[in-house]
Amino acid sequence: MIFVFRLALLAAFFAVTTPLEAAPLNIVCVGASNTSGFGVGSDNAYPARLQALLRARGIDVHVINAGVLGDVTAGMLNRIDSAVPKGTDIVVLQPGANDLRFFGTKAARTANIAAMEKRLRARGIRVIVYDPDPIPSDWYQWDHIHFNAAAHAKIAATLAAQIAAPAAKTASPASKAPASPSGPALAAPSKP
Repeated sequence: MIFVFRLALLAAFFAVTTPLEAAPLNIVCVGASNTSGFGVGSDNAYPARLQALLRARGIDVHVINAGVLGDVTAGMLNRIDSAVPKGTDIVVLQPGANDLRFFGTKAARTANIAAMEKRLRARGIRVIVYDPDPIPSDWYQWDHIHFNAAAHAKIAATLAAQIAAPAAKTASPASKAPASPSGPALAAPSKP
């Protein structure tokens, strides 16, 4: 009996003195060619840079790049469940301009974005829509369609600042999206 009591005390001691391992933050970036890193490579695309910036801040994070070349919001909506695995905490949705480039409508694009947000929030996932308008002209590569490496770095910095912000600020209904000092404001995150 005394042995069991001592064993219970020892277990309680280790439970109190051993820090609990926090689960890593899981982020999925959904979008088209600008998310995938077309022209700059996946290592220079904003998802990889976001992961590096957050890890540099001491955040245990895993960022998945779910960008698909040429995708439109209807395609993103169709693949959203398979692209965002169980256990995802945050989705960065960068819908891009392919809908309008490929004869889609603004109304359909808006409806698809709203449907993705609703579906993800229903799963308890925080959604950040990164959809700046207008996009600064110096953000583009030679084709005036795809982001250059400097733009990817600015996007990652803006997202990292919002994701790493204290929970109290992001949970406040009155909170506004922070503006990047070198780029457009980030859309306010949707909350589950």
